[in-house]
Amino acid sequence: MSRGEFGLRSRRVLAGGGLREAVVVVKDGRVEKVAGSSEALGALAVTDVGHHVVMPGVVDCHAHINEPGRTEWEGFETATRAAAAGGITTVVDMPLNSLPPTTTLDALKLKADAARGASQVDHGFWGGVIPGNAGELEALIDAGVAGFKCFLCPSGVDEFPPADRAVLDVAMPILARRGVPLIVHAELESALPEVRAEGARTYRAYLESRPRSWEQDAIRMMMELARKHRCRVHIVHLSSADALPLLIDARREGLDVSVETCPHYLSFTAEEIEDGATHFKCAPPIREAENRERLWEGLARGDIELVVSDHSPCTPALKLLERGDFGAAWGGIASLQLSLSAVWTEARRRGHGLESLVRWMCEAPARLVGLSGTKGSLVPGADADLVVFDPEATFTVEPSRLQHRHPLTPYAGRTLAGVVERTLLRGETIYERGQPFPRPTGSWVRRPSSARIAA
Repeated sequence: MSRGEFGLRSRRVLAGGGLREAVVVVKDGRVEKVAGSSEALGALAVTDVGHHVVMPGVVDCHAHINEPGRTEWEGFETATRAAAAGGITTVVDMPLNSLPPTTTLDALKLKADAARGASQVDHGFWGGVIPGNAGELEALIDAGVAGFKCFLCPSGVDEFPPADRAVLDVAMPILARRGVPLIVHAELESALPEVRAEGARTYRAYLESRPRSWEQDAIRMMMELARKHRCRVHIVHLSSADALPLLIDARREGLDVSVETCPHYLSFTAEEIEDGATHFKCAPPIREAENRERLWEGLARGDIELVVSDHSPCTPALKLLERGDFGAAWGGIASLQLSLSAVWTEARRRGHGLESLVRWMCEAPARLVGLSGTKGSLVPGADADLVVFDPEATFTVEPSRLQHRHPLTPYAGRTLAGVVERTLLRGETIYERGQPFPRPTGSWVRRPSSARIAA
């Protein structure tokens, strides 16, 4: 299946907020229309996928691809193959853990050069806010970054230090004036009892070392700054449901705030993580079962808008599995290829439909990065980024079949629902189950000027 003019017919097309029998008509890489099943289409070449669902490509606006500089952890070629195999057609790369981090215009150019010709999917870039780089922010916005990421606690890499109130008081007025979001790793450290060496292997000790109060304190501070500077604030990878009332109150007040969570917080629970199982380590940590269920309730109410992967891989050696030391191991979960199926598996258990999946994983992420109407939905004029998805099929995660550079994953052996049969990017097939990958055709998608300059 390639560019030109063609149709994709299914008994279940996810468009216009619901499932219906239809034909998605594609012309020159864009959605021409979603035609009713009885509509005359003349000589149009139509492929019928039967009962498989046709849905928009997933927009994953939280992934650490790490190239250049730490390509041995991951890289554009492997990460975007995994994305395509998982139904993701647009990925937005975080400004760390690459070397250099994307905190200057020169670093952004290096990042874009690394992706050129290697990316199976379309890609964008977040810039970073760190101490001392306020003078670079305007140039990064002009170049088309999606917005800016900051940490309120140590990031784990020295080249991306945390931003305090003084740094944000300088940066946020610039972002507010230009209409781009600040996305925030929201943990604000406070003093804790020291974890004894003999407790380093226990997940309970790691969980207690990053309490829910850290997230609440950080979000409380960010709401104060959002109020002061009228800057859009987005909270990344929320793990603590205790913080949701703060965000609800902020929205009622009229602050422009949003929040995401991740498949691992919606899938796993602290109670099931064995001591020494450092492949489950991430920050903030996976919390208890009752917390997971409250995150799902927040999604159902619309209090949480997005679900994104936070794909954060490293070399297996950095996970220190032989030691099982949660304190010393690198934190992060690789999940690009699995995120759609992982979320669908848990969503359908709780009675959510595919429409919710598209809202959380396609439409809302596209809106955050300024690509609504171009990505994440099947509307006329949008890029023809399509996924043929079998929501009833199941598979068992076998690490050897993953496209990530390193197949280490906490999902290994887990049975997931929902199989990606085919992924199309701007009308071209970039993944088909059982077939070799074609030549990469992914492009840099910049935040449009109209979406990054305040009215």
